[in-house]
Amino acid sequence: MSLLLAPWARLALLVVLLAAAGVCVLVYEPQRILSEGWPPGLPVGAAVLLFAAVYGVCSAAFVPRPLLNLAAGAVFGTQFGLVAAVGGTVLGAGIAFGLGRVMGQEALRPLLRGRWLEAADGQLSRHGFRSMLAVRLFPGVPFVVANYCAAVSRCGWAPFLLATALGVVPNTTAYVIAGASASSPGSPAFLISFGFIVVSVVAAGVVGWRKRHRLAPPRTGGPAYELTSQHPPVVSGASHGP
Repeated sequence: MSLLLAPWARLALLVVLLAAAGVCVLVYEPQRILSEGWPPGLPVGAAVLLFAAVYGVCSAAFVPRPLLNLAAGAVFGTQFGLVAAVGGTVLGAGIAFGLGRVMGQEALRPLLRGRWLEAADGQLSRHGFRSMLAVRLFPGVPFVVANYCAAVSRCGWAPFLLATALGVVPNTTAYVIAGASASSPGSPAFLISFGFIVVSVVAAGVVGWRKRHRLAPPRTGGPAYELTSQHPPVVSGASHGP
């Protein structure tokens, strides 16, 4: 029992669980809901809750969120689809955060070396809500990666979940509307939502490119720099001998 409670044993178990989840996604292909739809006899409220639960599990198991958001819009329309997608997003983020916090944090925190990792850990630990909100608003960091990075840091549960619930709304809304109007790709709703998705991706890339220097490792001078930085020898006019 003590071996199972060891940090590295829990981390190994987490890796096995994530690998098994990825295999299940490849085998069962939950994205088939896009074409098969939802059982027609199920009440809307129950269907939304069930979809959100399935969404959460799938997003924690590496199913891409854009695909799930499109499915939510295609199955439920804009309003109920947005509720199901945001609820499933928060649930999936909570599942990944909890697994990473319980099974991986203790083993991985001593490995946080290097300027990039230390800077990311410091931002998430000191400014959890603000940092996670920025990550969710700009879709530059993969959803699952952001969840497990936050779990390894000292970011609290409340800032993490609240920032996730608020930050994913704009991008999720665009995908849900695109899924709901996919049958008419020439409609204004589809064109506007698709344009928003493109603009958000480009903006995330631009912001990441402009802010890259903040996490860049410091430049260090080589031997040539050391030689030039030293003071030149002082030549005195005084005689030192006969």
